[in-house]
Amino acid sequence: MTKYLISFPGEAMVIPEGDFESVVEASHAVIEEAKAVGVYVFGGGINEGVDPVLVAGDGSVTEGTYPGHKVPNGGYTILELPSRESALEWAAKIAVACRCSQEVREFQYDPAS
Repeated sequence: MTKYLISFPGEAMVIPEGDFESVVEASHAVIEEAKAVGVYVFGGGINEGVDPVLVAGDGSVTEGTYPGHKVPNGGYTILELPSRESALEWAAKIAVACRCSQEVREFQYDPAS
């Protein structure tokens, strides 16, 4: 089984006024479905109200992120699935629920994880 990151940037989710609650319900239903079939690993949205920091090996903390790196935002779901085709199917379900296209990325296998 391979882990897949299914995500979207915050600005991609454009919801008409009054529709937010239905989007929340639809997205939670997809997550509950993923949990029920045993493929859910993790999901959530980046808290855009908390600024990112860089932490060095010596413990020093610097405000911001790597130079030139765009600060990630939006929503993320990690699923463990048998194939890329299955990841694309789940991404389509999430896209319908969230009303925006989803990016699919595959995690490299790491025997220690």
